[in-house]
Amino acid sequence: MGAMTNTDAVAFFRQKLTMETDAADVHAALASGEPGFVLVDSRDDAAWRQGRIPGAVHLPAAQVAARVHELPAGVPVVTYCWGPGCNGATKAALAFALAGVPVREMIGGIEYWIREGHGVENEHGIVTRPVDQLCGC
Repeated sequence: MGAMTNTDAVAFFRQKLTMETDAADVHAALASGEPGFVLVDSRDDAAWRQGRIPGAVHLPAAQVAARVHELPAGVPVVTYCWGPGCNGATKAALAFALAGVPVREMIGGIEYWIREGHGVENEHGIVTRPVDQLCGC
């Protein structure tokens, strides 16, 4: 393993935090009423219908380039997908970045949103599940 300085570590983690956020931070921002971003669900139609984060906009990753104009110009975006095993949010974030839109990815996706006990919206309203005791939230 090569030598890494503390300066390298600071630069790496600072950069990582400029590109990523998590469910707790997104929840707090949305609860403020003025989050300062558009939350984009990049999953497919079936997943969207099953449940989504309240207030999210549905824009599947494969459609971002063609539909980016539908979002408010100049407003940052936060993308999410299913969870750590899905790279749809990363693909969507890349498409937004290529289009010149400021973007961050919500790590953990809707899986960790649910595990932390935050509500999910579907055609029946908002459903909240108990906090997963293993998530350490």
